[in-house]
Amino acid sequence: MPTSIRLEPETEARLDALAQKTGRTKAYYLRHLIEEGLDDLEAYYRAEEVSERIRRGEETTKPLEQVMRELGLDD
Repeated sequence: MPTSIRLEPETEARLDALAQKTGRTKAYYLRHLIEEGLDDLEAYYRAEEVSERIRRGEETTKPLEQVMRELGLDD
């Protein structure tokens, strides 16, 4: 899906320099950054949701030592 974005001149210059230095296209790096960034953002918001459930008492946690013991990793 074609998409347009406006970049700050400094950001565009950095992207141009990276593309020129590596021989890859700017589109390659933009796709990569978006895909990786989405993974990071999704993980962040999932963690935020879990933290909120813990804060409200809707979800509990276990100490690491207990989890390791339950998984048989307490050598």
